[in-house]
Amino acid sequence: MTSSRYLVARVAQAFGYIRRSQRMADAASEMHLLREAEAYLGAAIWEKVENIEALSVEYWNLRKLIKDLDEVLVRLTACQEKLNLAHEERSALLNSTPEVNQELLDKRVELLTMLEDLAHQRDQIVADAREVRRSYVGLKMKLEVLTNESGKQAEIEKVKARLIELKMKFSELKKERIRIGALIEEGDAKVDAVDEELKEDRRDRRLQASDAFHVIGDGNKELSILRAESGLLDTRMRQLYAEIGRYVSRHASMDPACAAAAASHQGLVDVMRALRRSVALNHRLAGYA
Repeated sequence: MTSSRYLVARVAQAFGYIRRSQRMADAASEMHLLREAEAYLGAAIWEKVENIEALSVEYWNLRKLIKDLDEVLVRLTACQEKLNLAHEERSALLNSTPEVNQELLDKRVELLTMLEDLAHQRDQIVADAREVRRSYVGLKMKLEVLTNESGKQAEIEKVKARLIELKMKFSELKKERIRIGALIEEGDAKVDAVDEELKEDRRDRRLQASDAFHVIGDGNKELSILRAESGLLDTRMRQLYAEIGRYVSRHASMDPACAAAAASHQGLVDVMRALRRSVALNHRLAGYA
């Protein structure tokens, strides 16, 4: 939204041609672009803002977060290498020795594959149940707030109905988790029964294979934790980049330190300034400013 287009729109409004929803949609789209630009600018120049006192908290937090992220990535690489090695060892154990009883060994591999699938299903159910519980707690808090407000009876009933649905869903997930747990126990028992029928030398290899599966299971859990930790650090860093980009772009024309930090991205700063003005003009045309 340029000044000339704003004037044209104001004239159109004078004749009753009002497009409030379009103006707000334009403002929202421009605001999204602005936020992306702020994060990009902050990521590009954050190392240059060390001497800007107003950004000292963001700068030093970023220094710490980047160090933490590097450490997590090192651990993530080591964990992945360990997991790859465990998979290789498992494959070698399953394929290196001639089978004593092919039928039983094929059955054992099939059971172990099924157990892995069941374990993944159980993990997903636990994750789904955690999300249901989180939604339930949030709605309980909402219900407490609405109960203290007058004129909210219809919404209160909707919240109560949704709470009942979530409670039923949580109960169903719990039953499903118990059912799959029973299948896993049953599968474990079948694997043990098959193992008992194999010769002693194959039992030794089975124990080694079980160790490999244990390493793989632990490795997958650790990998998930490290990936989640890495994601949280990335999110926090992006927030700090955005705060730096927002401050520098707003003060580049007034603060020499900000101008120096953003000198290599002056074109982007100019675009961001135009976006802010356009957002403000669209809000004004929509009657919200």
